[in-house]
Amino acid sequence: MFAVPLAHAATEGDLSGARAQMGFSLAWHIVVACLGVGLPLLTLIAEWRGWRTGDPALRILARRWARAMGVLFAVGAVSGTILSFELGLLWPGLMGTYGQVIGLPFALEGIAFFIEAIFVGLYLYAWDRLSPGKHLLTGVPIVVAGVASAFFVVCANAWMNQPRGFELSRDGRVVSVDPWAAMINPAAPPQTTHMILAALMVAAFLTASVYAVALLRGRRDRYHRAGFFIPFTVGAVVTPFQLVVGDWAARFVAEFQPVKLAAIEGVYRTGDHAPLTILGISNGHSGLKYGLEIPSGLSLLIGYSPDTVVRGLSEVPRSQWPAVTGVHLAFDLMVGAGMFLLFMGVWLVLARWWRRRSGTDDILSVPGTRAFLLLAVLTGPAAVVALECGWVVTELGRQPWVVQGIMTVRDAVNPAPGLLNGLWLVLLVYFGMTVATVYVLRRLARDRPVPIAPQDSDVPRYPVT
Repeated sequence: MFAVPLAHAATEGDLSGARAQMGFSLAWHIVVACLGVGLPLLTLIAEWRGWRTGDPALRILARRWARAMGVLFAVGAVSGTILSFELGLLWPGLMGTYGQVIGLPFALEGIAFFIEAIFVGLYLYAWDRLSPGKHLLTGVPIVVAGVASAFFVVCANAWMNQPRGFELSRDGRVVSVDPWAAMINPAAPPQTTHMILAALMVAAFLTASVYAVALLRGRRDRYHRAGFFIPFTVGAVVTPFQLVVGDWAARFVAEFQPVKLAAIEGVYRTGDHAPLTILGISNGHSGLKYGLEIPSGLSLLIGYSPDTVVRGLSEVPRSQWPAVTGVHLAFDLMVGAGMFLLFMGVWLVLARWWRRRSGTDDILSVPGTRAFLLLAVLTGPAAVVALECGWVVTELGRQPWVVQGIMTVRDAVNPAPGLLNGLWLVLLVYFGMTVATVYVLRRLARDRPVPIAPQDSDVPRYPVT
């Protein structure tokens, strides 16, 4: 395949600085973006239930989540803008060559973002100007636009894993561009579905973990109970579907990105009866050591037969090998976190079953509740770990390619000196944003008065401690 290198190569330090800067910015932004996708849905659920039942606890919960949603939307807009500049400044080889191919999903994402911004404004400032039903409807486009934004952005990333929608001339120029074919590439369905479900899980379990802390501190009123059980139930429902989609995504990788699969599982030589190794580190040339090996496990998972042939890293030059240990451990951490979240969801189902069987009205009186809440505090961090590790597998497992099989990261980076200096500036900016965001969200959580709309006249009679 053809690559289009820049005139001069970047130094190792600048290349590492550019990669670290982009990686850190993405790792920070993706958590806020997930909250932007999932928190509006949680807010609408709380508002809808409060409207239907007249429960003031649910009404005030929806109002407070809406205020947090507005803050996170603003922060996400800032971090997303930084990323858009970084794409152009750090990776001109990629955007200059293939911008016309992958520009469509970014343009559509911009449209979705502006639609979301409009309805966020309507939702936040129309509590006292619309009826409850109409106000609830203004929140629906926020959810739809948030999901659409995630879909379009991940389509662009999926194209990097399965480039389509263009041809390369003999001199390496991009011709015959088909933006729609590029956006709807083979990797898009599993990758976008996996990401959207992950966003819902992160938002749900992070929100629930905050209220789990409050429940452990004895705040068992209706407000804190609903603040925990609504998002935790959403996360518990989504998790099994995510595991199924994760299996779909893994099988796609096995078929279309065999080198990435080989790095994920530390397979160096092509063959059948490939083992599945849990944990362990690469010995650099032939396999993994210090891990738990399940004979023929990988072949069984990929093709339902121990005779399934799995391609190894030895089929490509060593210069095209990803960082095996990093990819393998990130994948194992992602799967481990996912199984922990599934376990917690099953525990919730069993607790509800025990409550009905015993005839008690309080699910928090079920035996083992304190242990459950202690572990529930960890579900938010676990969901974030799974999210970040999933992106490490996606991006690090594709190395050294920025566009699979066509352009390397080195060919895409800006050759200008001083990129490493930009990393320190970005770290400083994100540190400031983190402190400011946490401060504002804590103030919102501690702020007792909530703006009251006429239809919510019962809210001031409900104490929140």
